Amino acid sequence: MRAFLALPLPEPLIPPLLAVQEALPVGRAVPEENLHVTLAFLGDVEEPELRELHLELEGQALPGCRLRVTGLESFGGRSPKLLAAAVAPEPGLSSLHGRVVRACRAAAIELERRRFRPHVTLTRFGAGLRGEGLARLERAVAAQVALTTGAEAAGELRLVASTLTPEGAIYETLAAYALPIPPGDAADGDG
Repeated sequence: MRAFLALPLPEPLIPPLLAVQEALPVGRAVPEENLHVTLAFLGDVEEPELRELHLELEGQALPGCRLRVTGLESFGGRSPKLLAAAVAPEPGLSSLHGRVVRACRAAAIELERRRFRPHVTLTRFGAGLRGEGLARLERAVAAQVALTTGAEAAGELRLVASTLTPEGAIYETLAAYALPIPPGDAADGDG
């Protein structure tokens, strides 16, 4: 089963991201219900490993974190394959990512070795954009260059199954783990 661990987006972050999607004249937008921050892509995993991972996560006191969009970035080099909203790698998010990685290792799930770049995939461009399609994307992104949001608490971590179809991925939540609200800071008036 193809699976990943992710944070669904807090409600206040969704409208500005949908506005970016609506402004793009190219690509296939990720459906609103599929917008998330991936903490670990597990790949194809067998049921016993998923059960072990679930037990690992269920038995931990996971740290809370906040999500804050800090701009847009494309992935895929000179021929972008997707446009994403960058998410600030704040300490709580980095700590949660570390816990998730350790839980995967404890469940004997091997993860790809890659640097954690928190983001929300907004739009996919198939094999990549070139020529006029790329120029249209660059013009649309230039109008959104100041995209930022306030920091919002993530409510839960989800273990998600992903089924690929020609119309896009279909996600099914296999388990959810509540996250505590992180301590406030000066930005939200709590401290």
